[in-house]
Amino acid sequence: MGLTVLLFLFFSAFLTPSLSQRHSPLNTAYYRRSCPRFEQIMEETTTNKQITSPTTAAATLRLFFHDCFVGGCDASVLVSSTPFNKAERDAEINLSLPGDGFDVVVRAKTALELACPGVVSCSDILAVAARNLVVQTGGPFYPVNLGRKDSFVSKASLVEGNLPRPTMPMDQIIKIFESRGFSIQEMVALSGAHTIGFSHCKEFSSNLYNYNKTSQSDPSYNPRFAKALRDACGNYQKDPTISVFNDVMSPNKFDNMYYQNLPKGLGLLSSDRGLFSDPRTRIHVEEYIRDQNAFFKAFASAMQKLSEHGVKIGRRGEIRHRCDAFNN
Repeated sequence: MGLTVLLFLFFSAFLTPSLSQRHSPLNTAYYRRSCPRFEQIMEETTTNKQITSPTTAAATLRLFFHDCFVGGCDASVLVSSTPFNKAERDAEINLSLPGDGFDVVVRAKTALELACPGVVSCSDILAVAARNLVVQTGGPFYPVNLGRKDSFVSKASLVEGNLPRPTMPMDQIIKIFESRGFSIQEMVALSGAHTIGFSHCKEFSSNLYNYNKTSQSDPSYNPRFAKALRDACGNYQKDPTISVFNDVMSPNKFDNMYYQNLPKGLGLLSSDRGLFSDPRTRIHVEEYIRDQNAFFKAFASAMQKLSEHGVKIGRRGEIRHRCDAFNN
């Protein structure tokens, strides 16, 4: 075999795209020529925002999840309503999405429009912002393929039933994930995003006060934790903004503490505690309690998969000039 053939085989092994790349219409080098400073601008924007507002990471992760589970990762959740269209972000379940998630996307879009106008989609910005902020809070890095287009549609009426609610039974939550191609193991790994961030008291108040005739609070709570929550949330009806950290032990650090809290009755939401009480999910919770690296690996893999769910390419989408409005 000649040297030329050997060299060809050697280089083609490196140049042949991986199976996942071949099956994906996206790639990590999408903006290398059209917007060479894309990664740098994203890194600077997410870092600065997270330093000034430490809740940004959790807010952006939640925003990303709510975007991808309704019609795919297409920035439809970012669109503002008009007199003619009630958009996704005004669906009841999305009204509590924190402003920091929207703000980091707007900041990145503004900087990118100055550097390379009309090139970078809002959906790519949101996907990369979520990844960067996971890393910046101590979580795993994973590659984000690029080339998503932004949606032409955003309707509040399409949201209900497509997002898991903390009050849903585990069967229903599993079905929502499985209908999008996610296994129970991937669902448990993605739930680990609750290692950072907070929830509003109104989302779990039914578990704290007058739970039933024999117990004031849901007995699956640690009793001292339940009392602390009742004290913290005491005024929630007058002030609906009162909230509590999802992971009371290390709320700003992306780690496996969320899972460690569950056997101790320190899961905040019913759906959190359900992960430990249901044998289908408990096996994965126990693995992630024992091995943070296993959690990080599973979370990174599931996030990469989520980031390509239902993406729009080619003429199925557009590059929005502003992330909160369709182009004219």
